Amino acid sequence: MKPVTMFITSWCPYCKQAYAMMKELKNKNPQYANIEVEIIDEELQPKIAKQYDYYYVPTYFVNEVKVHEGVPSIDIIRNVFEEALK
Repeated sequence: MKPVTMFITSWCPYCKQAYAMMKELKNKNPQYANIEVEIIDEELQPKIAKQYDYYYVPTYFVNEVKVHEGVPSIDIIRNVFEEALK
């Protein structure tokens, strides 16, 4: 399983939506339950955030490769999880 990193900010409504969607997918799909997502708040951990190339949050990296940036959807997060399982 590949590592997943998610960049967020505490005030971002889309980040909150993405988190809820991740939880929903993990509850509905047992194969996603063991995927660990490292969540990095760019305001609390700016040194880590500056090492990555992105502009919008939420942003997902799978195995250090950006797979999504910006407004999430269930399908997008499912794709993130599928990439992690490959």
